[in-house]
Amino acid sequence: MTLTTSSRPPAERPGTARPDTARPNTARPRIGRPLTHVLVIALTLAIAVPVAWVLLASLKRKSEFFGSPWTLPKSLHFQNYVDAFVTAHMGQYFLTSVFVTALGLVFVLAVSVPAAYVIARYEFRGRRLVELALLAGLFVNVNYIVVPIFLMLVDWDRSLIDVFPGGFFIDNPAVLSLVYAATSIPFTIYLLTGYFRSIPVEYEEAAALDGASRFRIMTTVMLPMARPAVTTVILFNFLAYWNDFIIALTLLPGEGKTLQVGLLNLFTAQKAAADYGRLYAGMVIVIVPVLLLYAVIQRRLIEGMASGGVKG
Repeated sequence: MTLTTSSRPPAERPGTARPDTARPNTARPRIGRPLTHVLVIALTLAIAVPVAWVLLASLKRKSEFFGSPWTLPKSLHFQNYVDAFVTAHMGQYFLTSVFVTALGLVFVLAVSVPAAYVIARYEFRGRRLVELALLAGLFVNVNYIVVPIFLMLVDWDRSLIDVFPGGFFIDNPAVLSLVYAATSIPFTIYLLTGYFRSIPVEYEEAAALDGASRFRIMTTVMLPMARPAVTTVILFNFLAYWNDFIIALTLLPGEGKTLQVGLLNLFTAQKAAADYGRLYAGMVIVIVPVLLLYAVIQRRLIEGMASGGVKG
């Protein structure tokens, strides 16, 4: 009787411990995370430093701009904001921008939410054609069609000259809001449609069994669940309306200008007068509403991006 040895390698014999040769080297430095932190800090500084510099510059007196641009203001000269609001009419332009932006958001949500819900949930003749038309609208840059829009509104004013001698469609903030909403409907419907389709249909079926109408299902069931997407739409459209210059300059040629057009006039006037404090105060007036809106809705925006990534 011969004694045979096991063909297993010594590391795999029962009762013996396998040498941990495959253990990763924990001493190896991780470069990815520190590099990410450095990039985030650099991006934050690239945004925060110019904003902080403009804020400090808006509080300087005229004589302080002829020295080093990085010196802190000797005193907080809030008179720059008073001059910008009253003398340069930035307060009037601010109210016009708030009205135009808020009304444009109301218009676009009133049309896009029901349209997106119907496209996402109901089959009807011509739905594919409607979706194709909306997708085509995403590739139309509104700045390229502002002149045809202007000429169309001028023709409408000529046809109504007997009723409205001073014109109705040109130099009307409500019409500007309507143009904003009409040009942003394709993007808004496209985004909301994708989110509505990601919501399980069982919620609607349960509401229908309870006797809820289609409108009530949309408003009380689907719309609250799509709140992150609606928040995203509000933010993007707000930025587009608030920061627009070309359309507002074309359709509001009179005194009722928006904030961006008013800022250009302030820049032209204060550059000649070398009163940069009032100019930077006007810039702060333009920037602050955007920062406040983002600070209010950033949490819901991040939730919408995260939930959209999980559902997609």
